[in-house]
Amino acid sequence: MKKVLAGVAAAAALLAGAGTALGAGDWHDMPVLKSGGVRFLEGEYRFNPAGRNHGAFEWKGQLKDADTEDGHNVYMLVRIEGHDWVRYDGKQRKTVSLHHSNWDGAQRYTDDAEIKACRDRGSLHPDNCSGSKRYSSGR
Repeated sequence: MKKVLAGVAAAAALLAGAGTALGAGDWHDMPVLKSGGVRFLEGEYRFNPAGRNHGAFEWKGQLKDADTEDGHNVYMLVRIEGHDWVRYDGKQRKTVSLHHSNWDGAQRYTDDAEIKACRDRGSLHPDNCSGSKRYSSGR
């Protein structure tokens, strides 16, 4: 009987740990975002619960100028809850570490977000961007 109870206790502890690991606020990997001349590498995101970091969509990664000879800058675009895009600039000829949070002050937490990596080709040519990745908290 003691072995059965020990097994049940071990299984319960494992399941409790698994539930925590899959909970809101955990970091999730992003695929590489890429387009001509730009890469967003090692990307991760999470949806913070209400009461932590404004309930924000939080993201981080490495923004890389993948064509250092073209003379163009790179940037990230992020939008949440269908609002306007917010731009985060990188540096020409460099890879920079970015870590930002986006939220809507009128809401307790963020449910939906989109993110993409772009190259600024100047005023005479349209910018090029990766496909937009959409994320949902599932709340």
